[in-house]
This record gives sequence, C-alpha cells and structure tokens, in this order.
Amino acid sequence: MAKASSGVTLQQLQYFIEVAAEGSISAAADVLYVAQPTMSAAMKDLETRVGRALLSRSSRGVTLTADGAEFLGYARQIVEQVGLLEQRYLGRPPSRRLLGVSTQHYSFAVDAFVRMVRSSGAAEYEFSLRETRTWEIIEDVRTLRSEVGILYRNDFNRKVLDKLIRDSGLAFHPLFVAAPHIFISRRNPLAARGRATLADLADLPRLTFDQGANNSFYLAEEILSTLSSAREIRVSDRATIFNLMIGLDGYTISTGIISGQLDPEIVAVPLEVDERIEIGWLGHTAVPLTDQAQRYLDEVRAVVAGFGVEVLG
Repeated sequence: MAKASSGVTLQQLQYFIEVAAEGSISAAADVLYVAQPTMSAAMKDLETRVGRALLSRSSRGVTLTADGAEFLGYARQIVEQVGLLEQRYLGRPPSRRLLGVSTQHYSFAVDAFVRMVRSSGAAEYEFSLRETRTWEIIEDVRTLRSEVGILYRNDFNRKVLDKLIRDSGLAFHPLFVAAPHIFISRRNPLAARGRATLADLADLPRLTFDQGANNSFYLAEEILSTLSSAREIRVSDRATIFNLMIGLDGYTISTGIISGQLDPEIVAVPLEVDERIEIGWLGHTAVPLTDQAQRYLDEVRAVVAGFGVEVLG
C-alpha cells in the first residue's frame, strides 16, 4: 500500500478526509463502501501513528480537534498531489476534486465558484459553497469545514475581527478594496441617480443579513451598522434580500460588484460616505492551500478585475 509519510498510509488519509467531511465514521464508511469497524480501526490506528488525537467522538458523531483540523489541511494537500501525479504520469483520469468555501453574501464569490467548477475538468468532485454568517465563516475555516472564507473588514470592525481571526489560528489576506454602494431594485427611483447619500436612504427599509446569536455590530456584514434606521429588516439569504429590494424598495450596502447574469433586477449605486470596504480571504496560518483553493481564489480575482477593480493580491 502507498505510504504518505511517517508510516501513515494514503488510504488512511483518504478515509480521514471523508470522515471529516461527513462528521461521522459510519457515514464515511457508507460513502466509501467500507465496513464501519474497518473505518473506525483505521482512524484509531492513524491517531496512534501520528501520536495525537485527531477526532473528538460523541454520540452525535465526530468533530475535528485542533490538531485534527491542521492535519486535515496537510492530508488534503498530499491526496491532491498524489492524484495530480497519477493523472500526469500514469494516465489516470482526473481525481475527485474537493473544496469548501464559506462566504458572506457576495455575487462575485458565487460567480467565481461557478467558473471554478466549470473549469475543474474533473469527472468527479465534491464542492461546497456556504453563504453564511460572519462568525460561522470563521468557525468553518478554523475547523476546516471550509478551506477558504470570504469576508470584509474596515476601520470600524478591524480590531475585533482581526482578534477573532488571529485567536482561531487564521489569517486575513486582502483581495481588493471597494467603495461603498447601495444595492437596490432597478425600479427604485434612486437607480436613475449617479450617486446616493445617507439622507436619500432615510425613508427606505434597510436590509441587513442576520448574524444570529452573534449579532454584534462588529460582525455585521454591512458597513455603518451602528447607524439607526426607522425601518430595518434582517434576512438570512441573498434571494430574500433581493426580493425585498424589489417588493419594498429596500436597500443594502455592499461593494458595488454585482453580477448582471446572477442578479439582473438589482443595480449598484455609489454611496457618498467616507468609508472603504476591504474584502479578503481567510485561511489557516499553518496549512498551505490546495491547488483547488488557489484556483478558486484566482477566479475571484478574475471576476473582480472584470469590474475594473484593482486586485491587491
């Protein structure tokens, strides 16, 4: 059997990746058509070989320990590289592609994901895209449920957000800086204006993404979250917020980068405020990105550059 490193087998790494993805040893065994006792024994042997607890077991399934999350990043690297080697030198078909992305509600992140999937060239793949809350993005990347997170920071939330990110063993990598825009329906009277002011928005419903139990101003997805609003509606997904823009002439504040193909009824109008929105990606400080994650970030940069926005890195 092929060896990965330090006596750990490639098969064990593949098993471990599936267990982490499923959150259950028995579910992973079913997916890979392996007997549950065999899978369980393989995980125990893996932990013995590396000398660390990688999985925390409970009646509800398994979760990764801190060591397990870091180990998963390297396991994915090894399995992906072996697949590329076999494809190039042994003539085998492209291996099954894996990638998880967690993001705030940005159409450019979805557009880039679509491009990445289309260009993957893999006969088999398992990708996940989670548009979710700020806190959950950090948790997803910390536990390697997702390899990459996409979110924003600015002068207001920077200190709090950076501490959360740092304490989670992650790093924020800037992608671009955008001027604030309002997203509104094409039928909204402000859509015909070249710019909008905060005074223009005073009588319109403000639409924000709900942050759940962690509904701190610092974790809000929108800038100017501390400003009071007479009419405010919190929503949980992008489809709902767009429907409310159309049905109630509501608005939200974001980057101004919006896909006409994905969101044809919504337009972006520059907002006259002295603010900037810095968008970046989150990753583990000690875990290198897989090639698939790099490809996704390259697509993000390409999408953003297509709107004439300068990419930072």
